[in-house]
Amino acid sequence: MERKISGQKELQKEVKESGFCTGCGACVNLCPYHVAYHDEVILLHTCDLKEGGCYAFCPRTSTDLQALYKLLSDPRDLTPEIGPLKGFYIARATDPQTRAGAQHGGTVTTLMALALQEGIIDTAILADEGRDLLPQGKAVRDPAEVKKRGKSRFVVSPILAEFNRIAKEGGRKIGIVATPCQALALAKMRSKPLAPYADRIDQLKLVVGLFCGWALAWRNLLALLKKKIDLGEIEGMDIPPSQYHLLQVFTKKGPLEIALDEVNPCVRGACWYCQDLTAEFSDLSVGSARLSEGWEEAKNWNQVIVRTPRGQRLLDLAREREILEFREVPAGTLEKLKTASLSKKKTAVKNLLLRSRNPRDLIYLDSRDPVLSPLIKGPT
Repeated sequence: MERKISGQKELQKEVKESGFCTGCGACVNLCPYHVAYHDEVILLHTCDLKEGGCYAFCPRTSTDLQALYKLLSDPRDLTPEIGPLKGFYIARATDPQTRAGAQHGGTVTTLMALALQEGIIDTAILADEGRDLLPQGKAVRDPAEVKKRGKSRFVVSPILAEFNRIAKEGGRKIGIVATPCQALALAKMRSKPLAPYADRIDQLKLVVGLFCGWALAWRNLLALLKKKIDLGEIEGMDIPPSQYHLLQVFTKKGPLEIALDEVNPCVRGACWYCQDLTAEFSDLSVGSARLSEGWEEAKNWNQVIVRTPRGQRLLDLAREREILEFREVPAGTLEKLKTASLSKKKTAVKNLLLRSRNPRDLIYLDSRDPVLSPLIKGPT
């Protein structure tokens, strides 16, 4: 697979018009021509640049995963299922109020607030709750502000647009909470394919990744919820383990449960072509825990994958300060996560091959990739 950098015209054809846009925001605020609006990336004007950051950084243009692993991680840590693995933990915020204000165990909130407090970063870029459940990127510099933004709406926030805006100003130490596609876009930036943007990515000092099976398309989700409840009543949402097969909506009047059969049509189309469950290009990755005690206990804890020395130092500092508490990892937990992650890779490969109609063409991924290649069935 030949690596190339093209421009806006190719980005529109290969990504936007082909339904592969993840809404990550990586192409926004690089120039005046792309904007994020109502869960869409809108092209305001055409651009004649033959090579553009919009194309180079997009997580759905040609991507050499192995080259990025080699650049950003220790090859001794690589696993085929979940990428770099230095350590695996079950953890949660020690503070009950932090846990109550977060999606699950409050680990992400705790780590980002700690990074600000310690000067590891001076700016945290997070998803901020917007109008009608539409999140936007928000740059915060006060640890207390981090704790106000611990919930998920399961709609993509174009936070990389905010990263691009802040990084363009210069002089920052930036940390970001990113989904897998956003972490991949940041990894492509860190490979510095275009000189004019090289100094911007050097301001990135921390990436905390989120486990993500898929995200919901905002308009479709809005239409579904409006049939069932006043949007002003919604206080949060959650998706329990697969055996529950439902979306939980927490409202001022009590919980509302919606079967996933109704929710699945709301999944963003591009998500079915994503091969990353655990945000493999981050310093640490965090997701909801799976425990033998059941979901009511597990939802108060997080699974944490440490991927880099930077991530390990931050987690160790949180342990030292006793702001995170840990419990023993149940036997088989990591293996189950690896199985789930590999399943997502298989699904992505299958769907990409269905789109390309070529038994060796994975569109934006390399069919020779040593992890993905064995998942391809058919003539070589």
